[in-house]
Amino acid sequence: MAIRQLPDTLVNQIAAGEVVERPASVVKELVENALDAGAGRIDIDLEEGGVRLIRVRDDGGGMPAEELPLAVSRHATSKIASLDDLEAVATLGFRGEALPSIASVSRFLIATRRGDQAHGAALAVEGGRVGEVVPKQQPPGTTVEVRDLFYNVPARRKFLRAERTELGHIEEWLRSLALARPDVELRVSHNGKPSRRYRAFAEAGGGLFTGERLGETLGEDFAKQALRIEHEGAGLRLHGWIAQPAYSRASADQQYVYVNGRPVRDRNIAHAAKQAFADVMYHGRQPAYVLFLALDPTRVDVNVHPAKHEVRFRDSRLVHDFVYRTLHAALAETRAGTTALPTAETATISGASTGVPGRSFPGALLATTQTMPQSASQVPMRLQVDEARAAYSALYAANEERPVLPRADESAGVPPLGYAVAQLHGIYILSEAADGLIVVDMHAAHERIGYERLKSAHDSEGLRAQPLLVPQSVAVSEREADLAEQEAAILAELGFEVSRAGPQSLLLRSVPALLAHGDVEALLRDVLADLREHGESLRIRGARDELLSTMACHGAVRANRRLTVPEMNALLRQMEATERSGQCNHGRPTWAHFPLPEIDRWFLRGR
Repeated sequence: MAIRQLPDTLVNQIAAGEVVERPASVVKELVENALDAGAGRIDIDLEEGGVRLIRVRDDGGGMPAEELPLAVSRHATSKIASLDDLEAVATLGFRGEALPSIASVSRFLIATRRGDQAHGAALAVEGGRVGEVVPKQQPPGTTVEVRDLFYNVPARRKFLRAERTELGHIEEWLRSLALARPDVELRVSHNGKPSRRYRAFAEAGGGLFTGERLGETLGEDFAKQALRIEHEGAGLRLHGWIAQPAYSRASADQQYVYVNGRPVRDRNIAHAAKQAFADVMYHGRQPAYVLFLALDPTRVDVNVHPAKHEVRFRDSRLVHDFVYRTLHAALAETRAGTTALPTAETATISGASTGVPGRSFPGALLATTQTMPQSASQVPMRLQVDEARAAYSALYAANEERPVLPRADESAGVPPLGYAVAQLHGIYILSEAADGLIVVDMHAAHERIGYERLKSAHDSEGLRAQPLLVPQSVAVSEREADLAEQEAAILAELGFEVSRAGPQSLLLRSVPALLAHGDVEALLRDVLADLREHGESLRIRGARDELLSTMACHGAVRANRRLTVPEMNALLRQMEATERSGQCNHGRPTWAHFPLPEIDRWFLRGR
């Protein structure tokens, strides 16, 4: 068959196959254009889930009438003019494909008016056939109507889902946008009825949105559990919100990532976040977060996907490490008692912060508390489970009784978790706090304390390598063998001494001592896969932590063990001083807080 030039209409329809997947894709492109035009309010009118009608009206800058034909021409844009512009794109749209692609598979109308013009102008396109520019009444800004999507491509239309499903995709994308742009008002109607309104809020310092926008997009439960993240370094800035580990999801439906304000799906960042939550999240559950990563636009390529869903970082290893360490450090500060009433407005955690800010503990309590051993010499890391149980089953027995406080000012000097008053069913500790009641699951709390002590002790010793009596040959792909040679130093830090034995084989001479009895071949392959994809591997630490968690679980105080008041108070003080003590090793909460006004409501006091 002879080579021929494709007609413009067919070229646009092919492009539409990449850009226009469903009605939500159309809404995305049109709304992003409105934002690039400086809109402060955007109205989205939909019919039949967007299949029958999508109308997007904005109050942005508009455009001159003579530019309308260019607006529906391929590769025509006002947003880039050179390669330098492309390498530092700061707008949401820039490819110049969206409008002509959408117009090629719909009945399309665009009307616009600049603020300094007396009247507006409109241009209709039907199935890719461009009409004439005509005068039209139009307020300042731009209105785009897309009717009968895919009417001329019936095969594509058959792949669309039910009206409710298509509307759900649109609503989810608008929710993502609302999180990123709290300064813009969004109004949505469906089949002639108002369905959603996101009010505009003044941005909080540094571009962070208010708790009100957080609540109206992700729900009040998320807003109440949200901890603010703010960290900067190495030319990167990460800010946003993470939900406390006790607030987890069955799916990844509340994980939002933005790079320089652009919503993206990035496996690198998602993997870093998952690793950061691994030590505090219940098995099979998903964390919830809204994260904004800002960096020099020249360090990220946004032109790797036709619909701009993905980006490529010039230094993905640095980005992965930065996100992981920021979130990991922030989650370490989720100590029991530090955020008794966490809210989107008040609970703030810096990725670089340490200690327990804003808290003062009675010195006598800490001074007289018998703590677990911390050094490697005191806690041999190769203890078997039975030995660990014997070493850690004894609770902290030396502590003073609860001090008697003047009833006129009983809250003075009360630590975050208060003072123990009773034990309930041999399982829970009841504690009187300054502003209400604290309930602690004593096994879960002690388990976390023991786990963190074991990790600290092992970290002080480092990842020791155990030489193998007979070097072990490991069959790998040639790509994996090359990688093992290149990353030999990193593998050595993780406890693996590896040398190349052939094009597709490695010789394993030593393995991490703590994991020597496991499947080290499979572990090595997984580590190499991590290094190839993310530039680092946390599998060794993960496997180690799983073993230490088991040891801590067996060593923790069991249910139905009666504790004295000094023992209970000692446990509370340890919780306040231990990282991640808000959750046990398996992600369950270790404590709950009931404010006094809530307890009053139980008994209708004051009514």
